[in-house]
Amino acid sequence: MTEVAFKNTNSIELTIHEAELYDRQIRLWGLESQKRIRAARILICGLNGLGAEISKNVILAGVKSVTFLDHNVVSEADRCSQFLVPVTTLGQNRAEASLARAQALNPMVELKADQDILSAKPDNFFTSFDVVIVIGAPRREMIRINNACRMKGVKFFATDVWGLFGYCFADLQEHNFIEDVFKHKIISKENDKVKTELVAVPTKKTLLFPPLQDVFEFDCCKYDYIKAVKRKGFALVMFLILHRFREEQNRDPCFKETSEDHAILLQYRDEVVPGIIPDSAFTHLYAQISPAAAIVGGVVGQEVIKSISQKEAPHHNLFFFDPERGDGYIETIGI
Repeated sequence: MTEVAFKNTNSIELTIHEAELYDRQIRLWGLESQKRIRAARILICGLNGLGAEISKNVILAGVKSVTFLDHNVVSEADRCSQFLVPVTTLGQNRAEASLARAQALNPMVELKADQDILSAKPDNFFTSFDVVIVIGAPRREMIRINNACRMKGVKFFATDVWGLFGYCFADLQEHNFIEDVFKHKIISKENDKVKTELVAVPTKKTLLFPPLQDVFEFDCCKYDYIKAVKRKGFALVMFLILHRFREEQNRDPCFKETSEDHAILLQYRDEVVPGIIPDSAFTHLYAQISPAAAIVGGVVGQEVIKSISQKEAPHHNLFFFDPERGDGYIETIGI
């Protein structure tokens, strides 16, 4: 068993009202874990439909503060999945428009809206938070922020949804946590018969996470990933293709009768893994679909809470929701 040090939460006290409000959570993962959650400062970059789902989950968990960073305005497309913005806020800043409904979820959480552009924020801006979540950014920007977070031990998540396809990447650096390990315990011995029961033993563990750059530099062919694609799914390849599109085209693919985006995506596919991914996989990647945002947002919220509460093993290190398979699964890349 690995011996690890945990954040001191002795100075953090829950009020009577907080203890009552979070009673179910305290029973689920313990008082010390809830104290860690209560002290956490969260930054969410990108308040689209996925950002709204993540915000809901971490606010309801009872973190100390959440900052919304988004320079975009509320658009017609936001009505498909962004439930924090009222219909009357069309054209207003998306972060500001999300504040009122987000605050109503849990008045005890401090909320703030920041209308600056993500790329204009210096590296030291991100290191003032405990957890940074980046949504919808190009890979070069995510890598920059991830590297800044690694320098100061800030937990980093990158996530996105394209249509029905979504992912979540986690970089928790050296992450210490407690996991229940089930063991058989002897409860009686009679006439050479041993009676046992299964008990949960809280065990301290440590996991090491690689930076996001290692994932983008992963060579599918070099590591014979094509065999894994046939066995498990091709979500990692889709992830790399979609980020390449965003980086080279400076936008996300959109669906129009005259659009060449579908052809560009197929070209990228053929350059990486020809003959493996069907054309049909590229027909449901347009706009954010509310059910997919809810699924991925639920996973991200769960992983954020696990990371700051230091309770239970986190996903290590990529989660994918693959509409071709109809389910989600974990990939460990760059380890």
